[in-house]
Amino acid sequence: MKQALIFLFLLNILAVPANAQIADTSYLQNVKKELNALWPKNRTINLVFHGHSVPAGYGDRHEVNTLRSYPNLLLKVLKEKYPYAVINVIVTAIGGENAIKGAARFESDVLAHKPDVLFIDYALNDRFAPLDKTKEAWETMIRQAQAKNIKVILLTPSPDQRTDITDPANPLDPYAEQIRLLAKQYQTGLADPYPVFKKIVKAGELKKYMASVNHPNEAGHLIITETIKPYFY
Repeated sequence: MKQALIFLFLLNILAVPANAQIADTSYLQNVKKELNALWPKNRTINLVFHGHSVPAGYGDRHEVNTLRSYPNLLLKVLKEKYPYAVINVIVTAIGGENAIKGAARFESDVLAHKPDVLFIDYALNDRFAPLDKTKEAWETMIRQAQAKNIKVILLTPSPDQRTDITDPANPLDPYAEQIRLLAKQYQTGLADPYPVFKKIVKAGELKKYMASVNHPNEAGHLIITETIKPYFY
């Protein structure tokens, strides 16, 4: 299994054009311009969060902490910066889902909302599916979004306390790296909280950021929010 992941990882690297780059903080320049517009020249900006239980806001014992999850924490931050903006946060995430299932319902459940910015967050569950199949699913969603001129920001995973993410052989690392390579290949945005959580694990403080074994609490969601913020500032 480990050798297969390494082989697929090398194939991913070879598939990325040499001149491809992850989008920098100017990526949402036009969106930021719209967010600064005043009535009657403004319009509603749709931010769509597609993924699994983490963006959905799941916490402990199936409780859903919508207002303490990163989509709505980001909304709070954005409303402080853009007080005149009309912003819709739309969460299309489903608990327990991986990218393969998310791609299957992408057109009907995501594109129908006409996102201005799309966030994709599936890696935590993708680790239970083949790396190449999840790559195909992410690419399908990215391409469909970009065909409609939708700005895309990919997210690396938050942690699961059952997995030691400081171990180089842990199952999440190849999926996190695949997301970085996809962001580079397709020149999308990238929110990368995974290395931040690695530092927290090394410090022995992960429990302070987790509501359950595999769901962040508000402090954990704030870490994810902080990795998104630079694209809007």
